[in-house]
Amino acid sequence: MDEPKGTGTDPGHGGAPPPPFRAAVDALRGARLRPQIEVEPTPAPKRLAPYAHALEAAVVDDDEQDVADGRLVLLHDPAGHDAWRGTFRLVTLVRAELEPEMAADPLLPDVCWSWLTGALTARGLAYGEPSGTVTRASSHYFGGLSARPAASQIEIRASWTPREGRGGAPDAAAHLAAWCDLLAQVAGLPPASPGDPSVVTLPQRRGPQSR
Repeated sequence: MDEPKGTGTDPGHGGAPPPPFRAAVDALRGARLRPQIEVEPTPAPKRLAPYAHALEAAVVDDDEQDVADGRLVLLHDPAGHDAWRGTFRLVTLVRAELEPEMAADPLLPDVCWSWLTGALTARGLAYGEPSGTVTRASSHYFGGLSARPAASQIEIRASWTPREGRGGAPDAAAHLAAWCDLLAQVAGLPPASPGDPSVVTLPQRRGPQSR
């Protein structure tokens, strides 16, 4: 990746970012990810924490169409945050289109949430204070748009506190890899290697993701 463009500092904090945050950002830049997932820096929010770095990603199928996309934001407050119970926080949005019959499954939200926690656990990551929502929505088209088939979408919004390691920085690369595992599962991709844990995959998507 190029020099991170998504690193932001609150106007009230001058000087260079602290070493733990720089180490975490460097780890994100050096992470090795599966080729179907395209990741690049994006402008980070500046009001959620004194320091922030953001990435956006898309899962691309064999036809070079986006079948899922998402955003991951790394937040850092050197003074700590009561709600986080730590100095770092990861915040994410993941979304993908579904077949309508899959979207109607009452267990779908629970399954999608388990994909997030399972992805973190499968990589042996320690974390705390997870929270989030799983939302499914359906769109039906009328009038001049009536030729379009009904569309359904799943959206996962979540955050968690990564445990800090040596030097005060979390294993950001491993958390990014786990997040990409979640993206792959939502997109219906098979596990990256035979050694990966078995997952339930969603059926083939209808086409490119609406953004």
